[in-house]
Amino acid sequence: MKLNIYQVDAFSRDSFSGNPAAIVPLNKWLADNVMQKIAEENNLSETAFFMPNDNGFDIRWFTPAVEVALCGHATLASAYVIFEELGFEKDIINFNCKSGPISVQRQKAFLTLDFPTDKLERVHDIPVGLYEGLGKKPLELWSGRDDILCVLESQADVKELTPDFSILKKLPGRGIIVTARGDNEYDFVSRGFFPQSGINEDPATGSAHTSLTPYWSRRIGKSTMKACQLSSRKGYFQVNDNGDRTLISGQARLYLKGEIYVDS
Repeated sequence: MKLNIYQVDAFSRDSFSGNPAAIVPLNKWLADNVMQKIAEENNLSETAFFMPNDNGFDIRWFTPAVEVALCGHATLASAYVIFEELGFEKDIINFNCKSGPISVQRQKAFLTLDFPTDKLERVHDIPVGLYEGLGKKPLELWSGRDDILCVLESQADVKELTPDFSILKKLPGRGIIVTARGDNEYDFVSRGFFPQSGINEDPATGSAHTSLTPYWSRRIGKSTMKACQLSSRKGYFQVNDNGDRTLISGQARLYLKGEIYVDS
């Protein structure tokens, strides 16, 4: 079986920035184990598969190790492929996924995700291994839908972390998000560590901003903010706290397109 494949850098500012995702359009679903094997072979933080439905598209996302219920950057990358490579003429794409309905709107050079806002609960007891794994004690801890949110004192603290992923891998949940108030250009900054899902550090994590956005919106009193994920590639975000929905905007760039061959 021959399938088209695209690799797109999402939440990028220029070439080789943002988070690369592999995108595979389908006419019918492949077996789950085949999609997982393709994602493992691609060895990117996420591979997205989508197929058309009556109202738009169904979408699923796989890391090299597991299927996940929500992924921002691979959704942005999928929308880029649908708009720019497949010639979709409307300005809004509706997706259906395991986390419910989501959409992506095209606004000139930017694509905007409309995602469900995460619900955060304060955590007062540091999970065993978190301090040792991060190498720094957080000022605050919050628990979200999938991740633990760790608030640090400064942008420098976030940037300078050198986690021990062998320890963090043992923690429950999808992963760890660390964040702090930005120094100048950005309202807040973050990094995302997901060794539990087969990704030590994610370059740019759209879904994490459904947790980060409501937290920082309440903290600094702004609904519209600029953010940067301080990975080696860096990810660039514009976010809006819209109550029970979070709007996450960014740019995307095509890196490659080709064909893959799998046993049918």
